[in-house]
Amino acid sequence: MPVTIREDDLIESIADAIQFISFYHPADFIQYMSRAYEREQSPAARDAMAQILTNSRMCAEGRRPLCQDTGIVNVFLKVGMNVRFDSSRSVQEICDEGVRRGYTNPDNPLRASVLDDPLFSRRNTKDNTPCIVSVELVPGDTVDVQVASKGGGSENKSKLAMLNPSDSVVDWVLKTVPTMGAGWCPPGMLGIGVGGTAEKAVLMAKQALMEDFDMHELLTRGPKNKLEEMRVELYEKVNALGIGAQGLGGLTTVLDVKINTFPTHAASLPIAMIPNCAATRHAHFILDGSGPAHLERPALSDWPDVKWAPDYKSSKQVDLNTLTPAEVASWKPGQTLLLSGKMLTGRDAAHKRIQDMLAKGEPLPVDFKNRVIYYVGPVDPVRDEVVGPAGPTTSTRMDKFTDMMLEQTGLIAMVGKAERGPVAIESIRKHKSAYLMAVGGAAYLVSKAIKHSRVLAFGDLGMEAIYEFDVVDMPVTVAVDSQGVSVHQTGPAEWSARIAGIPVVAA
Repeated sequence: MPVTIREDDLIESIADAIQFISFYHPADFIQYMSRAYEREQSPAARDAMAQILTNSRMCAEGRRPLCQDTGIVNVFLKVGMNVRFDSSRSVQEICDEGVRRGYTNPDNPLRASVLDDPLFSRRNTKDNTPCIVSVELVPGDTVDVQVASKGGGSENKSKLAMLNPSDSVVDWVLKTVPTMGAGWCPPGMLGIGVGGTAEKAVLMAKQALMEDFDMHELLTRGPKNKLEEMRVELYEKVNALGIGAQGLGGLTTVLDVKINTFPTHAASLPIAMIPNCAATRHAHFILDGSGPAHLERPALSDWPDVKWAPDYKSSKQVDLNTLTPAEVASWKPGQTLLLSGKMLTGRDAAHKRIQDMLAKGEPLPVDFKNRVIYYVGPVDPVRDEVVGPAGPTTSTRMDKFTDMMLEQTGLIAMVGKAERGPVAIESIRKHKSAYLMAVGGAAYLVSKAIKHSRVLAFGDLGMEAIYEFDVVDMPVTVAVDSQGVSVHQTGPAEWSARIAGIPVVAA
C-alpha cells in the first residue's frame, strides 16, 4: 500500500533542518575537533581551534549561525517507490519552499547568498533559493533526506580531474591539497569520489562529506580492506603536509578522509575532491508519512570546556583610530593583535565598484586614508545584536584589487581569511602594508567584538556594502608583514619538517 508524504511535512522538515544545522555542529565533528585541539602542538593552530570550538558552543547556545556564509542548500532525496507526494508541486518547488522558510526565519534569519543569473545581472534571490536537489528512486516506502548547507569555503575549493587509469590517486590528492590554500578553514574532512563519470565523481565526493567521522575507530582497529588502507594513508600523508588549522602550520589538517567509488570506463579514472570546512553543516532524517521529522538537539556537554578569551599578555593592542604606516610596518609575522577602533568593510562587489569609480575619475564615497579594511559580509542582526555573525571571507578574491587599494586610496592594512597570493603579497611588500588574518569558523565569536555598525556606502549591495565597524579587542594574526613574509608559507613548511619526527595518531 502506497505511503503518502504531505508536502507540508517535507517543507517543514527541510526548514527545521536548515535552522538546526545553521547553529549546531554534528556531535562527531565536535569530538574530532576536540581531540585535534588537545594534541595540537602549534600555538597558532591551537589558538585557532580554540576559537572554532568556542564559537561552536556560543552558536549552539545563542542559536545563531556558525559562519556568516550560511551556504547554498543541497538536498539529497532517496524516495521509496511505494511513496506518493500529496502535492501538486514539483520536488524542486517543495524543497525550495523549505529553504525559503528556513532562511527567512525571523528568530534566526540567515544570509541570502544565492544569485540568479550568475553570468550577468547577479541578482540576489533574497531567500537563498533555488537549492540543489538530487533525487534517487529506491525500493521502500520512506523518503530518506540529507540536507547540507555548502559555503564558498567548501564549494570553491572543489577539484576535479580526469586521471589516467595508471595514475596514483594518493599522489594526486597530495599534489592537489596544497593548491586549495586555507580558505576551506581546515581542519575538516576531505570527501573524494573516484569513478563513474565526471559528474558522478563530484556527486560522490559531496555525498562522502555527509558520512560520519570514523577515522579514530579505523586507526584503532586497523583497516580491513584496500579502500580503508587508502583512507589511512591519505589521512597520515595529508596531515604530514603540516598545513594545520587555518593554514598556519600544525599537526592536524584533516580530521577524516572519505572515499566513494563507482565503476568507470576502462580508459578513465575521474576523481573529485571537496573539503568540508570548519562550518560543517548537515542533517539526516527519514519521513514515513507520520509527520515532519524531529532532529535531536545535541547536549551542551558534547562540547569541550574550551573558552577562548583575548590574551592581553602575548597580544599587542592596536588603536585603529591612530594607526600609522610606521606602526603597520613594525608588525611581525605570526604576531597576534587585538584591534580596537573604527574599521571599514568591503568585499568583491565593493572593490569592483571602487575600481570602476576610480577609472572614471569619480570621488570615492569613503576616505580610506590610513584605514584598515575587513573582508566580510555579515549576517543581519537580530534582537540586541549590533551585527550578526561576521567572520572573514577568503582574501585571495581581493588579490587583484590590492595594488589599486594600497596605491590609490591610502589604505594601510587588510583583514581577511586564509592566505594571500603572490600578486597581493608583492603589493603588500611594495607599499609596506600588512595583511591580518581572522579565524574562519569563528564568525559569531568575532561579531561579539563589534560594538557599533553603520553602512557608509553602496547600501544597495546588501551584505557587500561598505560598513564601518567599531571594534574592541578583535583578535587577528599578522599573516603577511610589510616585508612580504607570509605565515601561510613559513608555518606549513616549519610544521611539515617537525611532523617528520612526530608519530601521526588519530584526531
